[in-house]
Amino acid sequence: MGSLELAGWITVGVVLCALAIPWFLWGNSTVVAGLPVWLWWHVGWMGLASVVFWYFARHAWGLGIGIDPGPNSSPGPDPEPKPEQKSKPKPADAELESERRGEPP
Repeated sequence: MGSLELAGWITVGVVLCALAIPWFLWGNSTVVAGLPVWLWWHVGWMGLASVVFWYFARHAWGLGIGIDPGPNSSPGPDPEPKPEQKSKPKPADAELESERRGEPP
């Protein structure tokens, strides 16, 4: 189902992009509630696009990325921390204090 779902989302994305600018309404001088009808189309379409994107982000985010975890990958933390992670970082305040006193860092 992944490839069919991916094709569907690609189609939805292309349609949303293609109709975001109302090409078919160019030259139409119809005004509704003081604004051109093409502007109403654009605002409504952007509202629809935001709802579709919200749905996509909730249900299909990461679809088609192609990350396939290997057989040795585990979701847990690293068994051994890296050497630079073992030392405790020096607080920024201590460095500023040593500079104020004229001491080398």
